[in-house]
Amino acid sequence: MESLGTFLKRRRDRVTPAEIGLRTYGTSRRVPGLRREELAQLAGVSAGYYTRLEQGQADTASEQVLDALARVLRLDQVETVHLHNLARQSVQPGLCEPPREKPHPRVLTLLESLGEATPAVVLGRRGDVLAWNRTGHALVAEHIPYEATQNPERRPSVPRMFFLDPHTRDMYRNWPELARVHVAYLRLTAGRYPTDARLAGLIGELTMHSDDFATMWATGDVSDCTVGAMHLQHPTVGAVNVDYQVWLQPDSPDHRVEIYTPNDSTSADALRVLNQQSGRADEPESTAPAGQH
Repeated sequence: MESLGTFLKRRRDRVTPAEIGLRTYGTSRRVPGLRREELAQLAGVSAGYYTRLEQGQADTASEQVLDALARVLRLDQVETVHLHNLARQSVQPGLCEPPREKPHPRVLTLLESLGEATPAVVLGRRGDVLAWNRTGHALVAEHIPYEATQNPERRPSVPRMFFLDPHTRDMYRNWPELARVHVAYLRLTAGRYPTDARLAGLIGELTMHSDDFATMWATGDVSDCTVGAMHLQHPTVGAVNVDYQVWLQPDSPDHRVEIYTPNDSTSADALRVLNQQSGRADEPESTAPAGQH
C-alpha cells in the first residue's frame, strides 16, 4: 500500500521547474524535479512542515494545504482525490480482514434485465468478478467455469487474470494499455481502502509474481476506470473490438457493472455468435435414446 510521502515524492520528481515557470539561473540540480523547499514555497507552506509531511512525521494536513500541493504538482481531479485519501490514512488503524463481497440484489436484477445480447460483468472493489451474464463470461473468460463467481473464495480476479493468466494476456491486443489502467485503478482503490488486507495481499502477490505489474506499480500512476476500448483476439470468434463503460451502483458504491458494446459491424456479429453459443450452453442435454431425437 502507498503512503502520502511516497506519492508526494514521486509527483515532486515529475514536475520540472520550467513547467511551472520557476527560474533556476542555470544552477546544477541533484533532483529530477522540484526540490522540497521549492514545492513548499509554491504551495505556501514552510519547508520544514512539508519535509515532515513527506517523511510521514506530520499528523495531519488541511484540505487547503493538500489542494495547494495538488495545484503545484499539476494533479488532475482523480489524483487530487487520491492525495486526500492518502492524507487520511495516518488516523486509521492497520490492516483488517474485510467482509466478503456480494452483489446487491438490485445489481443482479439489472444484470438480468440486460439479457444476453449485451455482455456484462459485475466487479467488486478489488476487481473480483461477483457476477456475469453468459455472454460477458464468454467474451472475457470463456476458459474459466461460468459458475466460478458463486464461490467467494475462488472468484475470478480480473487483475490476477491480466497479470498471471497467459490465456487472458494473449487475448488482448491492447494489453499494455489496459494493464496500466488496471494498475492505476488499483492504486486509487488502495487509497480509498488503506486497511483492506485482501487488497494489500493482492497487490503484494502481483508485485511478487509479475515483473510487469511491479514496473507499472512503481510509476505511481493513479486513475479512475470508467470508459475505454478493448481489442481482443478471441479464441472462438477472432478479432473483436468493444467499448467498455462502467455503471456505478448507489446501493453498493464499491461495485461496478461493466458493459461491453461493439464498435464495428464485425464485432457486433462476433458478439451475436457468442450470445448464441452461450445460449446453447444452457440447453439441457437430451435423454432420449439414440435414433429417437
